Amino acid sequence: MRTSNHLIGLVNFFTFLASIPILGGGIWLSSRANNTDCLKFLQWPLIVIGVSIMVVSLAGFAGACYRNTFLMYLYLWAMFFIIAALIGFVIFAYAVTDKGSGRPVMNRVYLEYHLQDYSGWLEERVTSQSYWSKISSCIRDSHVCGKMRRTYNGGIPENVMMFNLRKLSPLESGCCKPPTECGYTYLNETVWNPGTGIVGGDPDCARWSNYQGQLCYNCNSCKAGVLASLKKSWRKVSVINIVILIILVIMYMVAIAAFRHNKKIDNDEPYGETRMEKSRPSRIHF
Repeated sequence: MRTSNHLIGLVNFFTFLASIPILGGGIWLSSRANNTDCLKFLQWPLIVIGVSIMVVSLAGFAGACYRNTFLMYLYLWAMFFIIAALIGFVIFAYAVTDKGSGRPVMNRVYLEYHLQDYSGWLEERVTSQSYWSKISSCIRDSHVCGKMRRTYNGGIPENVMMFNLRKLSPLESGCCKPPTECGYTYLNETVWNPGTGIVGGDPDCARWSNYQGQLCYNCNSCKAGVLASLKKSWRKVSVINIVILIILVIMYMVAIAAFRHNKKIDNDEPYGETRMEKSRPSRIHF
């Protein structure tokens, strides 16, 4: 009996530890929502799941220590629904970030992003006018474009050859410069000269502005950059969640086995009887 209770307590302790990476992933997404990705509803399911696992594992630990059957039942049922919710979140995260990726550009190290490469629920959410006004404002306030500037030898900006060799983030590529096909001439990272005229037929060519408060924040390439950044963040968190999910399922199966063992002992005859005696129980019990 004590061995089973100790095992359940140990399982709950490891379950509590497993909740920390999930909660940490939610907090990390929250920090990126405020500074980089600028989409502030995606982190809450992870945070809620992480906190729920912590609370439920503590309840299971208490139930194992005090042999409280109600707490053990609560732990097993709650963990079942939490694991189901985590499976659903992982599937949802991969489903909504399945499409779209950056396109290579000739003689450039960085990739460029096109909105037509993305579709589905997340794309509709990001591009909706009500959400995009908040997202673009968040990107502007994060100064992501201002932070990409580099100078050398006392304030001289890097030249176009150096800029083309940089590995830009999706937001830097999509929001802070015009698309390459537009034919703009590079002056610095966020100032581009249209020269003799716009070459490409991309509507973003006309949306670009050298005004530092506008740049390409209303471009489709910027929306695509946000989607690419979200995809990258979600995939990182999902990999951690899959590993933790496998651990939780194993721990849950161990907890069920230990709990059934405890119930079997509780339902058995008094400890002094052997199994041979139990196979022929007497009709009189004292």
